[in-house]
Amino acid sequence: MRARGQGVGMAPTLVNAALGALLAAALLGAAFDRRSVAVVVLAATLPDLDAVASLLVAGATNALLHNLWLPLAVGAVLYWDTTVRANSRLRDRYGWYGVRVAWVSLAAFIVAGIAPELFGLAGANLLYPVHDAYYLVRGRLLFSTQEGVVQTFVAVGAEGPGILPLRSPGTTETYVVPTWVNPDGRPGTSLDAERELFLVRSGWQAVVVAAAACLLAVRFLGDRWTGTGRADRAGGSSGRDTDRGGVE
Repeated sequence: MRARGQGVGMAPTLVNAALGALLAAALLGAAFDRRSVAVVVLAATLPDLDAVASLLVAGATNALLHNLWLPLAVGAVLYWDTTVRANSRLRDRYGWYGVRVAWVSLAAFIVAGIAPELFGLAGANLLYPVHDAYYLVRGRLLFSTQEGVVQTFVAVGAEGPGILPLRSPGTTETYVVPTWVNPDGRPGTSLDAERELFLVRSGWQAVVVAAAACLLAVRFLGDRWTGTGRADRAGGSSGRDTDRGGVE
């Protein structure tokens, strides 16, 4: 059997949830309430379930649910149902509220669920299973007193890697992302393996989690103090018209 390279662990699920909470507070608008936040945060953490699938499917971690095919398919169905279709099933059942929550949840799945791996240390298998390769985006943006603005994210010339500085640490056969569920990435359960459950891996991740918790607390307390709630937001015709116009 070919030896598999050991990658860096994936971003902690708590960090994905915190990023999802920040997106919920920023994008839900009048649809912001406990239920909608819970749905968006759940969507942000869903990609991490492929770590559980790796107990049965070799190389599933950061591949099975960290590829772009699922969000592209869901996005296409959402666009067709809410924009092209004459009578939207989602809008008929849940109104503008459901449409807003669905789009924000999709954004959380991509931005808070997949992107931290792609732009982090572990990598994401973006085109799996059509094309098997993990990808990492590594770049920098800085200002130098001698060289001016220096960035490595966009390099179209022969010296650069392309539009994004993509690097591939390997495939599902040669590269493994360790998790506390499956430390060695191989199918099956190893009871004697050391398992480490990271809540945060660095100081900046702790800051993100704390910021998300504080922001949600302020938003929910603000609604309580001002007397606004989901029933008021859903029932107000002016709020509904305004929000539908912004989403659709």
